[in-house]
Amino acid sequence: MVEAKECTFCGNKIEPGTGKFFIKTDGQTYNFCNHKCEQNMLKLGRKERETKWTRKHAQEKAVKTYRKKEMSKKKKIKRK
Repeated sequence: MVEAKECTFCGNKIEPGTGKFFIKTDGQTYNFCNHKCEQNMLKLGRKERETKWTRKHAQEKAVKTYRKKEMSKKKKIKRK
């Protein structure tokens, strides 16, 4: 059975038989779900964590929000 892959740039699932598989000359492999992701990473040089519409950006933002909440709880406990 063929596995569903994940887009290297945005993090979305790629159904079997769709998407693009890109191999660089140094041997690194990339899976892209569409042309938009491919161009943003390879041609434009954008970072997935800084591009707002990607799933990886949302995960990074959630982690930062969680850490801020935890730090504020620790500060409140120290004040008491």
